[in-house]
Amino acid sequence: MDIFGSFALVLALIAAVYAVGVGIAAIRTRNPLLTKSARNAGMAVFVLVSMSVVSLEYLFFTNNFSMAYVAEHSNRDLPFFYKFAALWAGQEGSLLFWSWLLSIYAFLALFLNRRKHPELMPYVGVVLATVQTFFLVLNNFVATPFQILGQASAGGALTVVAQADGHGLNPLLQYPEMVIHPPMLYLGYTGFTVPFAFAMAALLGRYPGEKWIHITRRWTMVAWTFQSVGVLLGAHWAYAVLGWGGYWAWDPVENASFLPWITATAFLHSVMMQEKRGMMKVWNVWLVFVTFMLCILGTLLTRSGVVSSVHAFAQSSIGTWFTCFLVFILISCVLAFWKNRDYLRSDNQLDSLVSRESSFLFNNLILLAGCFAVLWGTLFPVISEWVEGTKISVGGPFFNKVTIPIALFLLFLTGVGPLLAWRKTSYDSLKRNFAWPMAGGIAAGVIALVFGLRYIYPLVCLILSVFVTLTIAAEFWRGARVISARSGTNIFASTGQLVMRNTRRYGGYIVHFAIVVIFIGIAGQAFNRDTQQEMAVGSRMTIGPYTIVCQNFDEVKNPNYDSERATLEILRDGKSLMMLYPERRFFLASQVTETMVAIQSTPLRDLYVVYAGRSPETNRPVIHAYLNPLVKCIWFGGLILVLGTALALIPSRQPVIVLRGATEALSATSGPLPQSVGVAHGDD
Repeated sequence: MDIFGSFALVLALIAAVYAVGVGIAAIRTRNPLLTKSARNAGMAVFVLVSMSVVSLEYLFFTNNFSMAYVAEHSNRDLPFFYKFAALWAGQEGSLLFWSWLLSIYAFLALFLNRRKHPELMPYVGVVLATVQTFFLVLNNFVATPFQILGQASAGGALTVVAQADGHGLNPLLQYPEMVIHPPMLYLGYTGFTVPFAFAMAALLGRYPGEKWIHITRRWTMVAWTFQSVGVLLGAHWAYAVLGWGGYWAWDPVENASFLPWITATAFLHSVMMQEKRGMMKVWNVWLVFVTFMLCILGTLLTRSGVVSSVHAFAQSSIGTWFTCFLVFILISCVLAFWKNRDYLRSDNQLDSLVSRESSFLFNNLILLAGCFAVLWGTLFPVISEWVEGTKISVGGPFFNKVTIPIALFLLFLTGVGPLLAWRKTSYDSLKRNFAWPMAGGIAAGVIALVFGLRYIYPLVCLILSVFVTLTIAAEFWRGARVISARSGTNIFASTGQLVMRNTRRYGGYIVHFAIVVIFIGIAGQAFNRDTQQEMAVGSRMTIGPYTIVCQNFDEVKNPNYDSERATLEILRDGKSLMMLYPERRFFLASQVTETMVAIQSTPLRDLYVVYAGRSPETNRPVIHAYLNPLVKCIWFGGLILVLGTALALIPSRQPVIVLRGATEALSATSGPLPQSVGVAHGDD
């Protein structure tokens, strides 16, 4: 299977190169046969890379330890569940996984549009095939997962060496969520290639913006959703596995996954400006370009070893390849933009600072300011080492100081945007729409102050969260009330009709509410508490309303790892709530020790307990307990975000208005009328 998989990768590279060359020829000659041939070659890459992936997984499941990649990232006692995750556990496999997911996106983009946009799709195919070619070159010549373990005999002949067992999967990856988190993140990273291809194709082919922007928006929403889920699952993994009591440490690789999410968010907002008013065309093209380049930069940071991270791979020369590719992309984008910049002229100008257009503009500026701050802090250690020869690390305090005010201002704009009209908003409209949401937010802040909330950022976050929630609720209420008055249905049924008439708009509002919920969860971090002490059997520890009683320490052994486990009883008001079992696992294959956190979670707080090992002085077990309020809101907000985005991707239904009065008046004289009249309803 190793030869079969390696041969499939070679054929995939040939197909990708063919798709590039024939695709360019098809663009120049406008020959439909060449266009079809290039498209078929681009789709064939998916089949060939899939064969290679299946081959590598087969080698994992058959414990073929003559393969270097299998021996490095698996072992005989590795649970069946994790042999899937071993595919992306190392450099070579993760790059193959990237190529496979990219081939899926390319196949879908080419297949679904095979009879659409004939002027645009040849360019799209060439761009997608070019990106695929780069990764397939890496898969074949730089970081192949099909290397065989061998040794040279005295006569110089090379013989295959099969190890009795492998080194095992990285213990940090032996967690159920890690079978889901990397694919979600990779689906986000690779998914942004499709919007990049459409944007580049539209620019090179001077395709009408009203057409390509609709296509690009939907592909961006799909990739953005996967990226959102990937980031949140990564945060949850860090929270549940690393044992430090938090979920986001501004780690360079965490930041790298966050950066394209920021710029894609800016694009999804400003794209409405181009659809409605023909404005911000330059913004939109460059936001798509920058998002894709940040995906490549994130891959560079993860795989080159230039930054220190628990998520990153070891030091590798592969970073040079990604750096060259990133430079190539940047030059291509600049040249394409410069040659066709007249195509991106705006149809309209900003009429007023108090308008929905201005809110989108400010939203973009603030998002890009946040993106630059995170990017600067992430790259500063690398830059300082290049300039001064000393790596100066930038930690959480810098990021928190810079990004928290930016995030709060974005939260404010989330509430303001729906209240503003296109072109210009009148004073009376502002007064009418702002009055009671702002009053509700201020009232919530006053109540919080009365109950002792003195932290400025959580207080501001609470005020803005209530304000934004009320503005969103007002949007649903106003629309549902109109439908209810016209159709006679109750307010809940009317709300359902309202949402389905404009799924994009109201799905966006649900996403905004999800962001509010996530912000509330993050604000709870200001009230975190923790305590640590040595504990023997019978010892007690108190944190907040909980008392932790140590009942036992025992050892658990299985073929994959040995475990030292604490049995802790959790009491509240003298009553037993539950038992927690934090442990430390020693993985036999990799000879690595890792913690397994125990969490008692409620909607209001998490009791987070870590078995931190034994004291070097007394050899007694050490228990570290954290009390983290509102963390559940972050994960719940992520679920709402996915549901809101899924709703926004559903096509809107044409609304139906029942003309009850007219029907009643005429039915007595002229017989029955049609029961409904369709009314077109555009996006707002």
